Amino acid sequence: MRVTRHRGRVTALAMVLSAALAAATACSGDDGTPSGSGGSSDKITLTVDDFGTFGYQELYKQYEAQHPNIKINERNVPKLDDYTPRLQQWIAAGAGAGDVVAIEEGIMVKFKAQPDRFVDLRKYGASALRNDFVPWKWQGGMSPDGSKLIGLGTDVGSMALCYRRDLFKKAGLPSDRDAVTKLWPTWDDFINTGKNFTSKIGGGTKFIDSPETYYNTILMQEAGKGTNQTYFDQSNKFVMDSNPAVKAAWDETVKMSQAGLANGVQFLSDPWSQALKKNAFATAPCPAWMLGLIKQFGGAGQSGEWDVAGVPGGGGSWGGSWLAVPTQSKHPKEAADLVKFLTSPQGQIGAFKAANNLPSSPQALNDPAVKAFANPYFNNAPVGQIYGPAATSLKPVYLGADNQEVRQAVEADIRAIAQGKLSPASGWDRAVSDAKKAAGTG
Repeated sequence: MRVTRHRGRVTALAMVLSAALAAATACSGDDGTPSGSGGSSDKITLTVDDFGTFGYQELYKQYEAQHPNIKINERNVPKLDDYTPRLQQWIAAGAGAGDVVAIEEGIMVKFKAQPDRFVDLRKYGASALRNDFVPWKWQGGMSPDGSKLIGLGTDVGSMALCYRRDLFKKAGLPSDRDAVTKLWPTWDDFINTGKNFTSKIGGGTKFIDSPETYYNTILMQEAGKGTNQTYFDQSNKFVMDSNPAVKAAWDETVKMSQAGLANGVQFLSDPWSQALKKNAFATAPCPAWMLGLIKQFGGAGQSGEWDVAGVPGGGGSWGGSWLAVPTQSKHPKEAADLVKFLTSPQGQIGAFKAANNLPSSPQALNDPAVKAFANPYFNNAPVGQIYGPAATSLKPVYLGADNQEVRQAVEADIRAIAQGKLSPASGWDRAVSDAKKAAGTG
């Protein structure tokens, strides 16, 4: 789903031209006059490009009520791997992108290397907001040379693990979240619990949702404990084959597949969402943002059946984003003001309430509305207490400019092992080879 650097150039060009035409049409009145420039209407439309579940719908309504001249048009792409190549094409072409764009941590390094493509948010008052973010999140929005603040932080991805209480009961396992957490202090304990579950539950229900979600969870966890890097070091040298964090995540995930615990489906694919709806898996790694996705795809019928426990191996982080304003926006001031509103402490509290996206704002993390929040969909799990305390102590893991291309290649091989299409014995060498090709070094 991700567009590589050397594939589909004609198609990509057509998409860029189409996007540029659509953007030009959207930014103009019927007579070709840009909206908000003194034509027939003074109302400005700000387009926001994002992915997944940011939880901004109510915040948009609030902002429009406070700013009658602003209309917000959200263009949401459910899957990050579909969203990223579109955003890359729009930014490279200088046309087609929204006035505000969400940038996920895996692609931030690549965009930070192109500061001329983005507005310096400090020109619109963002300098005064530094203390509204944990220090590493603020720094993560700065260009490498410190010349621009290209993004303000949204969420951080503190880790937990979601499980189906009803399926655990059916398998004769504890269902209370504290008792469940005690089942798996380590990942090997988690695998043994999965074997026990599988031996008792029968049918088509697997213990884990997708091998790649567990691989990424363990990878980010191990990297955070050690080198603070995954496939690339901070000079962007390819280090997958020498990084113990990657090998540890690979080996542990292969064990899960060999034990028969894994659905061999791609995360957020249609088969994944259908498996969720059909009760075909009992656990899923749950960075805070995952709660909103499970609720979205699980639907009302699974409300109260899910709960949230501790993650094996002791915490970790996966995910998080920034909001930026491309220089191609015709309304940079208005767009920057919207970014400041959405990423403010109150904006982050609103997004947390709507989608459980954990704030990167210390003020929001310490707000009673966050600290005391219990999620009714997840059996009233005290998610503010589960996720919040770890957020301020998280350490960022460096993700290289080609992180997403490499990640996709490695995930494909992880799935192939779960599907029985790739031998575990040869899988690691194949993954390293595929990753080098994706990184342009093989």
